[in-house]
Amino acid sequence: MDALVGSNATNGQLAKDIAARTDSYFNRTRTVVQRFGDRAVTYALFMRRPVISAPRLMLEWLREVATSRNTEFAVDVIHPEGQWVGAGEPMVYISGSLIELSDLETILLQKLGPACVAAHNAYQMSLALPHVGFLAMDARHCAGAEMQEMMAYAASVGSESARREGAKGFVGNASDGTAHWFGTGRGLGTMPHSLIGYAGSTVRAAEMFHETFPDENLTVLVDYFGREITDGLAVCARFPDLASGGRLSFRLDTHGGRFLEGLDPAESYAVIDRRAPGAIRRYRSDTELRYLVGTGVSAAAIWRMREALDEAGHTRVRIVASSGFGTDKCRVMADARAPIDVVGTGSFIPDAWSETYATADIVEYDAVPLVKVGREFLLRKNNERKRNGA
Repeated sequence: MDALVGSNATNGQLAKDIAARTDSYFNRTRTVVQRFGDRAVTYALFMRRPVISAPRLMLEWLREVATSRNTEFAVDVIHPEGQWVGAGEPMVYISGSLIELSDLETILLQKLGPACVAAHNAYQMSLALPHVGFLAMDARHCAGAEMQEMMAYAASVGSESARREGAKGFVGNASDGTAHWFGTGRGLGTMPHSLIGYAGSTVRAAEMFHETFPDENLTVLVDYFGREITDGLAVCARFPDLASGGRLSFRLDTHGGRFLEGLDPAESYAVIDRRAPGAIRRYRSDTELRYLVGTGVSAAAIWRMREALDEAGHTRVRIVASSGFGTDKCRVMADARAPIDVVGTGSFIPDAWSETYATADIVEYDAVPLVKVGREFLLRKNNERKRNGA
């Protein structure tokens, strides 16, 4: 059990933020307890679905509050960062003054639940494609800087858990501000579609980028004009040294309204039949079939791009795939053995936000076990109490 100990520091703005952001009944509970007398309590925090534990941001904020309020919170992290947690299992016990803890519940839960679910998604995605590197491209989908920080942190936690099981995981992200979670000094990436439009051609955009950043590896978007293969081969011809040296990649981001150049339903089936015939017999839903042979960045599209590059002798040119690569799509790609080198995705952000709701209940008052009926599973087990010296 760790203690989060405060100092004499004060932070008026933090107090105002807590009062403004927490549920009003917690503020009123704090006022009532201040009037009738404090008690020592222990909260249990848990989630209703399996997750990967990602409590760091919550604990850092709790430490900040302890410092501001010149108090001490005892924290028992039952499931350390990166560990798998089953549904309903207490993740963290937090003990301290009810006066000082009662108004923190709302924000504690905000900082715990979404991070744990996103970490679990990143973990599952990394394990589904263990030989593929992932690039976190979550920033554009986040609701502000705080969520952006949380999602990047979560992806790094889930990735590290998958890495311990042999996966390559997330090798970086797209923005400088959160690159530290991935051990890199800056965000990764080369060009958006807007640069292609500005340049007027895919080849010219590649030239502009290379002239500006000559020492950088070059990743080129090739779907802007709907000529993924034609423009890709033209870029290879323009930069033969980069292509042969393994410094050139093509990012497929074909939108779901059309097929990759040269494909249609029949040809997409033919590609999968050539490259992964078993996959077409194992799909279980219309969504999985679309991932295999549908429009957009399908397994057939990735295989066709690989075929075209290899047929032209560009075997060292890499393929970066993006567009909706969540857990299910990654699993379908793995089943089709799609030749992906890197996946760019922000789809570890939880789809169903209701699944991210963490919950807290007080389980002890003045060291006496007590919890509302139906939540007895949150009480500390006797062996845990002995282990923690309780």
